[in-house]
Formats: sequence, C-alpha cells, structure tokens
Amino acid sequence: MTDLTNLTIASALNGLKNKEFSATELTNAHITAMENARDLNAFIVETPEIALKQAEVADVRYANGTALPLDGVPIGMKDLFCTKDTQTTAASHILEGFVPQYESTVSGKLWDAGCTMLGKLNLDEFAMGSANTTSHFGNVINPWKDQTNPNIDLVPGGSSGGSSAAVAARLCLGATGTDTGGSIRQPAAFTGTCGIKPTYGRCSRWGIVAFASSLDQAGAFARTVEDCALMLNTMCGHDAKDSTSSKQEVPDFTKALEGDLKGKKIGIPKEYRVDGMPEEIEKMWQQGMDWLKDQGAEIVDVSLPHTKYALPTYYIIAPAECSSNLARYDGIRYGQRVEGEDLTDLYELTRAQGFGEEVQRRIMIGTYVLSAGYYDAYYIKAQKVRRLITQDFENAFEQVDALLTPTAPSSAFAIGENDDDPIKMYLNDVFTVPTSLAGLPGMSVPAGLDSKGLPLGLQVIGKAWDEETVLNVARNIERAANFTAKPQILGVSKAA
Repeated sequence: MTDLTNLTIASALNGLKNKEFSATELTNAHITAMENARDLNAFIVETPEIALKQAEVADVRYANGTALPLDGVPIGMKDLFCTKDTQTTAASHILEGFVPQYESTVSGKLWDAGCTMLGKLNLDEFAMGSANTTSHFGNVINPWKDQTNPNIDLVPGGSSGGSSAAVAARLCLGATGTDTGGSIRQPAAFTGTCGIKPTYGRCSRWGIVAFASSLDQAGAFARTVEDCALMLNTMCGHDAKDSTSSKQEVPDFTKALEGDLKGKKIGIPKEYRVDGMPEEIEKMWQQGMDWLKDQGAEIVDVSLPHTKYALPTYYIIAPAECSSNLARYDGIRYGQRVEGEDLTDLYELTRAQGFGEEVQRRIMIGTYVLSAGYYDAYYIKAQKVRRLITQDFENAFEQVDALLTPTAPSSAFAIGENDDDPIKMYLNDVFTVPTSLAGLPGMSVPAGLDSKGLPLGLQVIGKAWDEETVLNVARNIERAANFTAKPQILGVSKAA
C-alpha cells in the first residue's frame, strides 16, 4: 500500500513515470483528503472536476511518453492568483463572486507544466495579516496541535495560511503563496513546511491581486526543499506583461541542491537576537549554525544596523501602496456593489461593507502617510530607510554567501490570541520583513519542534538572484535536521 498523499512532488513524479499509479489516482487521493479535512478551512473554492480533467490529460501524456515537467502533480492555488473561469476573491467580501476571464502568469505556467488544480486556498484578506484570521471566509486552522493544550486551535501563519495548512495536512503536494513581508516564510515555519520567496522580479506578478506592488512576490510551499526547487523551475521567468519582471536567466534550481558547503561563509546578523526571543528559538538557531559548521561552512558574525527600523518602514510603505492599489475596488467595474443615494455614497458604502477591519486599517494608515504634509515626513523618509536596509545586506554579502536567522519569533499561537493587539501581530514578521524590503530571496525550512510539539523554522537569506545558494544551504539544513514529524490532523488516502 502507498500513502499517495504522503508522497513528495519528486517521489510522485517518479511513481507516475514508473506507472506505479496514475495521475487520476493521485489526484483522487488528494481530493478525498481535501474533503476529509474541510474543518481546516484551507480552501475557499474546491475544483475537483478541473483537477480530474487535467489528471486524465496527464495520464494520456504519460502513456504517450510526452509527460510534462510537473505532469499530474496536485497543487493548491492561493486565492490571490487570478484563475480563468474560477472565482478569485483575495479572501475579501468585496471580490466575492468575481470570476476572471484571464489566467495569472504563474498559475498558467504551472498548468502548462502539467499540475492539476485542487482549488483556491484561503488567506488573510488581500494578503494583509500574519495569522490567516482576517479572511472573509473564516479562519484557517493549523493542522498542528499544542501538546500542552491540544483543545485549542492554532493559526497557520499568514497571509498564505491556507497554502501552508494544506501542504502540512497532506491535502496537496505543493501550493503557491505570495510574500510581501513574510507571508510565505512565516506560515511555513508555523506548519513545518518548506517555503521560499524568490528575489523580487523572479516570478511575474501579472494576474496576482496586488497588495504592495514593490514588495509582493510569488513563491512556493512544499514539504521538501527539492520540491520547492521543482516548482520554482516552472514558476520563474520573464514576463513582458509585468514591468517589474526580470530578464535574469532562470537556472535549473534542482542542480544546486547537492553541492556541499565547504568554503561557504554563513552570516549571523547580531541584530536578529531580539529581546524576549524564546530560549528554544535561540537554541534552534545555534543548532542550525552547528549543522552548517559540521558540513564545512564558516560561521561569520555580521551586522545589519538598520534592521530595527525595518518593521516601521514596512508598515509605512506597504499600507501606502495598498491604499493606492485598493482604490480600484469601488463597486463600479467588478465585485460587490452597495447602492447609495449618489456616487460618493455608493463608493463609501461599498468599501465599508466590502473591506474587513484589517484592510480598512491599512488603507487608512496608507492614505494618511501619503496625504499632503505627511508624504515627505513619512513615505519619503521610509523609502530612504529602505535603501539603507538594502545597503546593509549588500555590505554583509561582501563578507558572506548567505545569512541564517530564525524565521519567526515564536511557534504557532492560538487563534484570536493577538487579535486585539495589531502591533503584537505585526511583530510576527520581525525576521522576514527586512528581506522583503531589500527584495532578496529567503526560505524557511523546518528544523525541529519546541516543547509544545510545534514546528520551528530556520530562515536562509541569499543575495539577489542567488536562489541556488539559498536552496543549497536550506537542503543541507534539511538533511541535518531530518525533520519527519507530522501534524495531528492529516487527510491521508491510500491506494494499492
């Protein structure tokens, strides 16, 4: 018997090629798992019919010897990626019922590579959140349980909480995510999965509902570093429809996985040792350093002096860009509309009822920092500090090949625990935001469990366009950590 939902993407592709099972069987197993784990609320829309049609076509290609790179691999698509003829909501009431007539570049690439679409994954509304508690369609539940208090439900991280929960619970072999300030890496850490944010511009943003255009970047979730590399091989590449899309050549990322670390220098930023960080995370970080040293790397202390300004800088720039991007949702062209006495009334009623509390908060912050008299004092100053943060990384990378940090300042916390304190919630991104501001690649890889039995992640940060080193270092951590723990809630389906 084979647990088809416990396969990795790499092992599933191998099994499909060797005709150990069919793409239809593999997809059906994941559809069953998805149906059995609906309590997690990981999916906003399930698309089993689409997945099975795609799987049937994949089986024909396997029979003909013309299989595509990811043929028959069942994945989930974060509901921020526009999917033709399938509802795309960004987890917001204002877009409920919106059915795009076009396909995002990244999702189109994955379908063209043979992936099957199980459905659209839940997220924080418009990707604004760190816990997946702001979705109009309800909280996503982390499949992991706190062993000291197993009756409480935990957050899966955010904004890509549906993606991380679905991959961790074995509902799909991989999933897409987007990362604006840590929305791939932090949920990956909270769910014991691998998550990578490539360099800004590596993946096209065309067809992805925008939050903060200078920060948003598509990336991948999977259960292994190799699987993330396989997904990135397909997802990355220049797109003429996106003016921020890079023409940098896309290497075969899987070729970087097996190189050793001899001669590599790994930087440890002293500013990431924040006050109040749990001792368990400090120990995990040290364990990561020891693993890398054992594999031939040299550990080097580095300084990123402007790190302390990263969060306030991010929470000026990101809301400013969000207030501009979300101005298009006015009830006129698409999405929800609430009629009013006049046009202004229609705008106000539509946006008041269509946007959730967190989105409204960020729009208000963004509008304020862009307003007359405050633009120079806040937005322009934040952009200057952003440049200093970027320069810090550039200086550090003159000494080292990659950086190693914790991914998040805690393990997964209870749903609702930080909802009444937005600042505390924002602090979840303290280790991931600087990388996003600098547009650099970053990856979280599971490294162990804390005393509650919850996963902790280590983050690898690389130079711009050097995902290969990030993947290489992450693969070496993965090999040393040998993380085999599984969450308590699994949707496993068996097939002969």
